[in-house]
Amino acid sequence: MSPQLTLQTPLELAPSDVPTYLEQLWSPEQQGSTGTGANTFCLLVWQPAWAEQQLVRSGRLQGPITGQQSKELIASGRQAVIDADLPLSTPPLDGSVIEAAATFSGNESMEDLRGQYIDPALSALQPRRLITLAPTINDGQSLETMVAAYCPLPEEGGGTAACGDVVVLRGGRAALQEGMNILQPLLPQSMPSWVWWNGFLDEAPALMEQLASAPRRLIIDTAIGRPRHCLELLSQRVGSGQAVNDLNWLRLRSWHETLAMVFDPPHRRDALSHVVQLDVDVEGHHPAQGLLLTAWIADRLGWDLLSSQEVEDGVASVFRRSDGVEVKFHLMSVPMGQPSVHAGQLVGLRMVCQPEQGKGMCVILCAESGGCMRLEGGGMADLDLIEEVVPVQHSTPEMDVARLLSGGHDSTNPLLASAAPLAARLLA
Repeated sequence: MSPQLTLQTPLELAPSDVPTYLEQLWSPEQQGSTGTGANTFCLLVWQPAWAEQQLVRSGRLQGPITGQQSKELIASGRQAVIDADLPLSTPPLDGSVIEAAATFSGNESMEDLRGQYIDPALSALQPRRLITLAPTINDGQSLETMVAAYCPLPEEGGGTAACGDVVVLRGGRAALQEGMNILQPLLPQSMPSWVWWNGFLDEAPALMEQLASAPRRLIIDTAIGRPRHCLELLSQRVGSGQAVNDLNWLRLRSWHETLAMVFDPPHRRDALSHVVQLDVDVEGHHPAQGLLLTAWIADRLGWDLLSSQEVEDGVASVFRRSDGVEVKFHLMSVPMGQPSVHAGQLVGLRMVCQPEQGKGMCVILCAESGGCMRLEGGGMADLDLIEEVVPVQHSTPEMDVARLLSGGHDSTNPLLASAAPLAARLLA
């Protein structure tokens, strides 16, 4: 189902008038016309959509601007990679693509529907309030504050369903900063509030600190931004006790499940005590997801990190098992002709288990988009070879966020909480 617009054309108000207007909107006298306000949760979204804005401005993508990762946006981003003569392994919405698109000529008018264009996966959860911060590529643009009532469509259970409202703050970064003072009264303490930072984790750090303070629950994506900063931010937030959700970690679910199933048969479980080598391949030069998976494995198996360093083709580390034997780890960056929209997605994993006596075992997992041939080399012929293809999930960020929100978790996933600090140390 395609995304839907708000129930009414958003009304532009002065920032100081927004809290009062929303109180009146859901007053008993008004409920007959707009429905009952949902008693669910509030979602605050930082949605810069830099690539989409530049591609629409330059006439390479047809508007309006929605802030969503449409097929048309991804295709336009891939074409920009070619036109700007960037490496073909560059993700279509990468920072280098945004920088290149900013140099493209053109000044097309842009209708901006960020915050009004609502994904059905999110609207099905009946949020009480959706607040979107929409920075513009024109830093000098003044602040625009818009509000609108919002109800699910009839085919989604609308009509008698609880409704909510949307608030959009749009303008240059300085103008958005001026509008921050209205947010606190718009996020009532009686409801859980989530902050989805849908942009680079190393942009606007002061604004993130202001928006994503506890007890608000934070949703980030460690595939977006400088890898070291992404992992350090995740580790810091986890260490502070804040509820943190990482979409990059969420995409590892099928890898976790497949690897667990490989060692589920009783005759294979002992092999986990004899791992001597771990190799991980990721797309391009963003190692965060591969390091998170490695940290999860090391934490579950009780390994201690002895050393770690960045090398020319990735990351090389040494762990020590509980019995004192060393485990060598190598994360390799693999160029891909058509990479995922998410930087650094896993391509393959090889785990070599070698007991002191008896035949060893080599487990190879690979994504359906890539082969296992590179991982099959390197003297593995004398080991029992087990290969599995991991199904790759192709869900949108909105679908992933909806999956998180539907769980209603008020704490960080304990496996992520254990893995995040170790993943950051692997790159530090």
